[in-house]
Amino acid sequence: MTLRLLTLTLLLLYPIAWFAPLMRAGLLPIFGLSEISVITGLQSLWTSDAALALIVTFFAIFAPYLKTIGLALVQWGLLDPRAQPVLHVLGKLAMADIFLIALYITLAKGIGYATIEIAWGLYMFTACIVASLVLGLLTERHLRSLAGQ
Repeated sequence: MTLRLLTLTLLLLYPIAWFAPLMRAGLLPIFGLSEISVITGLQSLWTSDAALALIVTFFAIFAPYLKTIGLALVQWGLLDPRAQPVLHVLGKLAMADIFLIALYITLAKGIGYATIEIAWGLYMFTACIVASLVLGLLTERHLRSLAGQ
């Protein structure tokens, strides 16, 4: 029951994480910093590069949310547990987005002309992704223990 509750909680936390500030960025330290969230980053990307925006939208929004919905369906017995490998792949794809954000921050800090501050939303988004992966592993272990009885 706890796994189900935690998984349903993730379905509420993901949208918050998408709108939460991932970082504050500005050109040179003398200018003000603007907050960047997953959603504002995607909005900006859609205006400049639709193909890349589609890929990042899949990694940042669809992959983690579909994985969590699938996990909830497995936990409630509405989806066959044999779908778990596909759910694991979706979870790993979602981690790719965290890597891209971290790479962007590292590159921007290395240039020296940009000021980047990590905001609380990056930690929340990362925690949601990691929690989803952990819940997937715990669900798999729970299902194996039920099959072994």
